[in-house]
Amino acid sequence: MWKKIGYYIAFWRKPDPDSPSSFNLKIMHGINRISILMFIFALAVIIYRLVRTL
Repeated sequence: MWKKIGYYIAFWRKPDPDSPSSFNLKIMHGINRISILMFIFALAVIIYRLVRTL
């Protein structure tokens, strides 16, 4: 699961030439990447606060 998320978030990989390329699809993937990064950041903050209070 983490490997798939890492592959999806990777900004340095080359786009697949066989995949459809439209502006709306690019924007959708960008928003999805941002939301995944925000979710991982929020989880890290929650875990940090839990560990700090122990």
